[in-house]
Amino acid sequence: MSEHRFHTPLPLLLDVNVPSGAINLETVDGEESVVHVDGDQKLVEHVEVKHDGERLSVAFRGKKPFGLTIAVGSFSWGSEGIRVHATVPHGAAAAITTASADATLAGRLRELEVKTASGDVRVHGEIEQSASVKTVSGDVVLDRVGGDLRAQTVSGDVSAGVIGGSAETKSVSGDISLHSVRAGSTSFTSVSGDIEIGIAQGSFLDVDAGSVSGDLSSEVPLASEPGGNGEGPTVVLRGKTVSGDVRVFRSA
Repeated sequence: MSEHRFHTPLPLLLDVNVPSGAINLETVDGEESVVHVDGDQKLVEHVEVKHDGERLSVAFRGKKPFGLTIAVGSFSWGSEGIRVHATVPHGAAAAITTASADATLAGRLRELEVKTASGDVRVHGEIEQSASVKTVSGDVVLDRVGGDLRAQTVSGDVSAGVIGGSAETKSVSGDISLHSVRAGSTSFTSVSGDIEIGIAQGSFLDVDAGSVSGDLSSEVPLASEPGGNGEGPTVVLRGKTVSGDVRVFRSA
């Protein structure tokens, strides 16, 4: 097993680029990042861990798509192969690219960008600014996004808690659930999936949405309705679904 320790004061970007396995990121107090690499020595020797300025990278440099497991914090996931255990400071940004790996992140991130062909993406904690997630055959679950959200999945669901900015979501053969949107523009497209959008207390609604072979319902008054244009932000909701229902509700 090899260990890599770096002094990494913010701003910091953790850049993970691996072909397969699993990825888990945990943020902690302090200004140090720690990366442990373990597993089959023939595979470990192809993993490069490098710190250059504001960027910390973990990358598989081999010529063949070996199985890979990445773990950050006290957990590890994935099939046999390489295990990477790492922690980074609270407020770091993360960029993850993989062909086939689940990504699980915990703590407080500044920004997040994930691109995966096949794998789930789950964030337990807060993304302070923007988040962009693209996955095929995987679910997307985010607790809290302080800024804008862009999420796209095929054969998977998208679920987000509190969203501070605008949201753009697309899903094929999956449901979309945004639990609390306060302001900005929210757009959605879904094929063979249901849509649920929660509008925060005190916010009003401007909606232009429809469904083919599905129902549309809203318990939130429109901004143009009597009593619906008082003081408070307005959520502009646009979108459509095929073979699915659209439900807009008042979030707690």
